Order: sequence, then C-alpha cells, then structure tokens
Amino acid sequence: MTTFSQLRELHLEGNFLHRLPSEVSSLQHLKVIDLSRNRFQDFPEQLTTLPALETINLEENEIVDVPVEKLAAMPALRSINLRFNPLNAEVRVIAPPLIKFDMLMSPEGARAPPP
Repeated sequence: MTTFSQLRELHLEGNFLHRLPSEVSSLQHLKVIDLSRNRFQDFPEQLTTLPALETINLEENEIVDVPVEKLAAMPALRSINLRFNPLNAEVRVIAPPLIKFDMLMSPEGARAPPP
C-alpha cells in the first residue's frame, strides 16, 4: 500500500476543489500546500492541524471567513496567501495584530485577474 504520510509539498491548484479529504490531516510532514484557483468557500480547517505546514496558498478561491486564532497558533506557519478571496471585514481587522506570519490579502473588492 502506498502511503503519502512523508509528503512535503502538495500542489492542487486549479482543480475546482471545494473541500479537502479528511486524509490530509495525516500529512504531518507537509510544509507547502497550493490550493490556489479552486472553489473553496470555507477555509480547509484540517490544515490548521498540520504541525510542519509553513506555506498555504489559497489565492483565487471564494473564502469569506478564516480561523485567525487557529492560524496564529500554528507553530511553523510563515505565509498564507488569501489574495482574490472575498474576505469579510472582520478577518481584515482582527488578523494583523494576532498573526506573526505574512498574510497576503487583496484590497477589499479587488477582482481576480482573467485567466
């Protein structure tokens, strides 16, 4: 049986995904995940349980709310890209003082560039 538990990077950009399988929680060595240009409306919270995760790319999705407190508690997180998501005003206000990593956001109302 093949196991992906040692996976370090996972690139799933542009796949029309709207949720992640629960098995993602077993990727304890994952450092980078690229979920850009998908259809996520909810932040995939199982990512917040991955201790080695350093980089999350969720650019060009449909995410409104982000679990800022859970992200702030992630020990290895260095950067999260949330550009071109319709983030609510609360995320834009509460995130900056709580986080110690780079959080990229588009100006409110910005549209994604054409493909």
